[in-house]
Amino acid sequence: MRSVRLDHELEARLDETARLSGQPVSAIIRDAVRSRCDEILGQRLDRRLAKFIGIVSSGGGSSRRTGRDFAKGLASPRRRRRAGRK
Repeated sequence: MRSVRLDHELEARLDETARLSGQPVSAIIRDAVRSRCDEILGQRLDRRLAKFIGIVSSGGGSSRRTGRDFAKGLASPRRRRRAGRK
């Protein structure tokens, strides 16, 4: 559990937001923290590249063929057909 100190102006705005939205103050705070975390963590390179991570199967051992295998994956027949349509 965390505690947060708010200045009077922000606390008043939070209370008004809760009153107008019909949500508890704690729900508004949780949503705001979740949104901010998603915003910051979404900028991480590993998250932006997640759909590409693990698409190459190197078979273990040495990684000397990884670049070649990655290039093959990028040049899959599906991609070649798309490139030919342009």
